[in-house]
Amino acid sequence: MPDHPLDCPARAALTGPHAQLAQRGGTALRYDPGLIPFACIDPAHPEDLATLAAPGEIAVFLQKARVATLPGFTETLRADAVQLTSRTLPPAPDDPRITPLGPRDAAEMLALAEATRPGPFTLRALELGPFWGIRHEGRLIAMAGTRMAAPGFTEISGVCTDPSARGQGLARRLSAHVAHQITAAGSTPFLHAFASNPAAIALYESLGFAIRAELACAIFEKL
Repeated sequence: MPDHPLDCPARAALTGPHAQLAQRGGTALRYDPGLIPFACIDPAHPEDLATLAAPGEIAVFLQKARVATLPGFTETLRADAVQLTSRTLPPAPDDPRITPLGPRDAAEMLALAEATRPGPFTLRALELGPFWGIRHEGRLIAMAGTRMAAPGFTEISGVCTDPSARGQGLARRLSAHVAHQITAAGSTPFLHAFASNPAAIALYESLGFAIRAELACAIFEKL
């Protein structure tokens, strides 16, 4: 079992604050893949996840322990990632353009996510937690929100900016805003970045985050 709850954030979430969202098959746990595709397994029983998944469904693992193989699945991606936790809060952004996003914005949020690829994102992202965005001339150009919630920790996710609006510090402002919202709710912000993305890591470190752990990311597709 993990030494720290964030060593396997999906398990910490699905046995904690997001337990009502958990799908169980033997020792395996996952979110509804229509929500987000994160899963976790007991290393002694990796075959259990196959009882939950239909052919073509995706299972994403983001955790300290490497998932070597997954019976009944084929591996489609493997990458190194880092997990950062908030150590000091940045100044709260004073930007009146930052507004809450709701169900009416879901299609536009998905389009922005598909254009920028911040990580797994679906139309149902708002079921996991709140999002905020910035618009220009009525068009959503940047957003950030929350995703997995472990005991005492809440993940910042979905941070993305339309290519036409990059270079304006929008991701920085939105990340700082979400960090303040999480902290005000009594939780500690955390987030993830691919190890191959030093620019994102540097941004988060400048916002008071520090690397807590190196994680392994693996994506599998059910056969």
